[in-house]
Amino acid sequence: MGIFGRKNDDTTTAAVPGADTATLTGDYTVDPAHTTLGFVARHAMVTNVKGSFQQFEGSLHLDGADPAKSTASLDITMDSITTGSPDRDGHLKSADFFKTDEFPTMTFRSTKAEALGGDDYRITGDLTILGVTKPVTIDLEFNGAAKDPFGNERVGFEGKAEIKRSDWGVTWNAALETGGVLVSDKIKLNFDISAIKNA
Repeated sequence: MGIFGRKNDDTTTAAVPGADTATLTGDYTVDPAHTTLGFVARHAMVTNVKGSFQQFEGSLHLDGADPAKSTASLDITMDSITTGSPDRDGHLKSADFFKTDEFPTMTFRSTKAEALGGDDYRITGDLTILGVTKPVTIDLEFNGAAKDPFGNERVGFEGKAEIKRSDWGVTWNAALETGGVLVSDKIKLNFDISAIKNA
């Protein structure tokens, strides 16, 4: 059963456990304390390096009557990047990669939302890095809706996407003696989002 109350075979609208379409429709604020914005890059052709951003703000608008009118927005502080290695984090913030002094924020603004069936959705939008804006498509799975012990109405989504960092001008690399390069061009993006309905 999807978040937007897709109809079953007898044309009645099924309900999401703990919430109905009217309850879910509305504006939400992304909860940074329970949200992960992560990425994975291939390192030296043999292993994956995982990282995430620790500071960001985001909002969602969910429209149960017309899912195509749903929207999402994120503003991510690039200096908050972390990979578990201070030296590597410093390199990522430098002019070789994200130039965080000059471009402190990465943004995403949705331009299209689609209900694919069941709990699956797809959102397309403009991702801006280093002042360059390119389209990105994110596949999302709706994880559910619930009221937490503090009375907050929450929704959750998991998402994934793949991009080429070179499309945004992030091209630094180093050749390996055995062939290949130090850092992959392809980057996997992972999202685990919890959002609270606005009062």
